Amino acid sequence: MDGTKNVNIQKMDVDQSPTSQETDKEEDNVDVNELALEIVKSAIRAAVQSLEEAEKPTKSIKWITHGEFTAERGRQQIEEFVLDRWVHYTQFIEREDRIHSYHYIYCVRWSIPTAKRPMPPVTASAFFTIKITKNKPPDMPIEISYIFEGLSLIHRPGMTRFREKWLRDIIEAKNILMESIPF
Repeated sequence: MDGTKNVNIQKMDVDQSPTSQETDKEEDNVDVNELALEIVKSAIRAAVQSLEEAEKPTKSIKWITHGEFTAERGRQQIEEFVLDRWVHYTQFIEREDRIHSYHYIYCVRWSIPTAKRPMPPVTASAFFTIKITKNKPPDMPIEISYIFEGLSLIHRPGMTRFREKWLRDIIEAKNILMESIPF
């Protein structure tokens, strides 16, 4: 003998079409895969956001004192605090005389100009309030807070990090509204 073996293979007629159970399993696998992909994408977004926040901690500037305050210096301080990567404009609105303090109110408007739309149709705004207490000594720092248009949460510099996402959300919501209105 030469060490080789002959094997006889018989051809069998087998239906290759999948059964309904196999189709259901494949669809379940597709659903599970899509869900897993969304979970992974969400985890990656959260990780990237955490890294960005770690790289850009809460912006802390040295705020002026009551004695150094003028309406123009207050505007300059707000300019120093806000995002400078976006086109923005800061405007002094009014001074409110309260019983124990003065409230200086400013409005900052942001927009995202592009080559296609250099004059954007929508903007995002935040309203800053600088509180000057009448009976505080001149060497005490000013109190400052801000709110975004349409929102009621009051933010305080040094306690809340100013997030670009908030501005993008406001502008995106306005763009969606503008697109839904027929002209």
